[in-house]
Amino acid sequence: MKRMRIGKSGIEASVVGLGAWAIGGDSNWGPSDDAESIRTIHRALDLGVNLIDTAPAYGLGHGEEVVGRALKGKRQRYILATKCGIRWDISEGALLLERDGVRIVRNTRPERLKEEIHASLRRLQTEYIDIYIVHWQEVPEFPCPIADTMGFLMDLKKEGKIRAIGASNVSREQFLEYTGAGELDLIQERYSMLHRKAESVFFPLCKEHQVTFQAYSPLERGALTDAFLEGRLEVKGLARSKIPWFHGEAGAKLKEVLSGWKPLCEKYSCTLTQLVIAWTTAQGTGSNVNVLCGARTISQIEENAKGGSITLEKMDVDRMRQDIEALVPA
Repeated sequence: MKRMRIGKSGIEASVVGLGAWAIGGDSNWGPSDDAESIRTIHRALDLGVNLIDTAPAYGLGHGEEVVGRALKGKRQRYILATKCGIRWDISEGALLLERDGVRIVRNTRPERLKEEIHASLRRLQTEYIDIYIVHWQEVPEFPCPIADTMGFLMDLKKEGKIRAIGASNVSREQFLEYTGAGELDLIQERYSMLHRKAESVFFPLCKEHQVTFQAYSPLERGALTDAFLEGRLEVKGLARSKIPWFHGEAGAKLKEVLSGWKPLCEKYSCTLTQLVIAWTTAQGTGSNVNVLCGARTISQIEENAKGGSITLEKMDVDRMRQDIEALVPA
């Protein structure tokens, strides 16, 4: 497994991380087996995957609790990332969504983040978090200056409660506000070969400011995997219900492109899933793209991990881009 530095923090993490969204077991993904999730996190470390990403909102706290149980006695061996700024236990904030009988709001004000950090540390059974990420950003109906949020996070860093600061789902302007107000080490954005909107804006900014770009949903929730190509993927839960690739003509066209990459899979002795992960790690300028892949079973993490050890030749990276751009123009 390749390793990379996270921003300027000095943290060294696996180039492929384990995304623990599904481990929360809410209506997005359906029920999870907590014991299997814990075994998956342990197996990840055996495979060189030391970066685990979770959030309080995953399962309304349950996801963090499962990760905390998995890391107990092994905490120093993992790079642990979690998030803040999303609440379901207060009414104050801008509505993000309603799910599982609760109203989920955005609130990045320092007094609320102070409550959140203590709750996350308790659920995760740890004294510090390696990468603390603002999950969603402020909106006009409930404003909070990024300078205020960043000031509080920098204080947490001085106190040793967090080691690095990240932000997710940002605009270009918000990125620049973060870097102007403190030390931003990572941004986490939706990015895959089918969803490349972040490239033109954030790849140059991340290079300029020495910020790691972390891609979430790089496999498009399963649409870029062998299971999808072979018709074995179950489309259940809310997380896949609105993805166009799982339905009709769009899915058929995607399968045609993916089938054309089988010779590349043979060349690199890998699966389609691993080929796609390797392609994603090869994007950007320099070694600043980290890839977050969801897993809650041992077979899933074993599948994903190998993608972080494959180096594709440039001609193959370029060929795959040409194929996918013909399907999904920039």
